Amino acid sequence: MRTAEVVRNTNETKIKVAINLDGTGKQSLNTGVPFLDHMIDQIVRHGLIDIDITCDGDLHIDDHHTVEDVGITLGQAFAKAVGDKKGILRYGHAYVPLDEALSRVVIDFSGRPGLEYNIPFTRSHIGRFDVDLTREFFQGFVNHALVTLHIDNLKGFNAHHQAETVFKAFGRALRMALTEDPRNAGVVPSTKGVL
Repeated sequence: MRTAEVVRNTNETKIKVAINLDGTGKQSLNTGVPFLDHMIDQIVRHGLIDIDITCDGDLHIDDHHTVEDVGITLGQAFAKAVGDKKGILRYGHAYVPLDEALSRVVIDFSGRPGLEYNIPFTRSHIGRFDVDLTREFFQGFVNHALVTLHIDNLKGFNAHHQAETVFKAFGRALRMALTEDPRNAGVVPSTKGVL
């Protein structure tokens, strides 16, 4: 079972994450930031990854620490659950549309953190959610999951649609990259022999 549980407590947030990479799309999300819960639900449903998250953050200040730290903790859980990466496809990609919006996400479980991020949001907030925090979430994830991640929103004028296509595509790309390849069972998908 490719599962992991991570607890991360700081002066700003107290977070518990549990994941199952071979799940069926079940979730229990309570970050305290409703739009973040909605976006992580897209990862769950489109990645078929079971995710449970609870977070007690300093929301009286703003959502920044909570969103960033959830990304960090989720990244730690992915790194732990995927283990030595033997037998996985390693690379994943997806294009996802939603009405006028279209996004592309490409991921590599490379062992090296790298984020290329291009979402030209058309407004600064989606409800109360500051769209700048989207980058903070993905940067936290990338730094701790040790993946290379390219995110491009190719078109869209509705900011909610822009964000939702990105998170759906992220879930789909994760699902592809983490798929076990029977032709490469037990082998690290790298000429280095290690990732």
